[in-house]
Amino acid sequence: MEQRLTLVTLGVADLARARAFYEALGWRGQEVQETVFYQAGGLALVLWDRALLAADCGVPDVRAGGFGGIALAHNVRSDAEVDDLLATAEGAGGAVTRAAGPTVLGFYSGVFTDPDGHVWEIAHNPGFVLAEDGTLTLPDFRVEGP
Repeated sequence: MEQRLTLVTLGVADLARARAFYEALGWRGQEVQETVFYQAGGLALVLWDRALLAADCGVPDVRAGGFGGIALAHNVRSDAEVDDLLATAEGAGGAVTRAAGPTVLGFYSGVFTDPDGHVWEIAHNPGFVLAEDGTLTLPDFRVEGP
């Protein structure tokens, strides 16, 4: 298996509501057969009915309302962008679950959930280089500091 990710699919309760939320964040997608596809850099984010996604994956659709065990991250180029995106998400109907601020690891981030409870961290980490097209390059974690 090649070390890459090509699609992230989010199960949603109401496709129209979810699409409206992501469009309020500035994302533009294509709806195909009751599924919305967003190009997100070198991968795609997909919105699909939660029950249909669970059936397609062969797992029960358990809606306990708790944390689903997955957090998506969106890195930006400045602390101000973190603040702006959290405000945009909240204005679009998301819920800020951790206000923006310095983290114990030394970078600046905050967290929101979309209307279906999917967790998004918005982060500015100067050690994670973003290319002009938004592609992230991880640092060499093996390199020791002074």
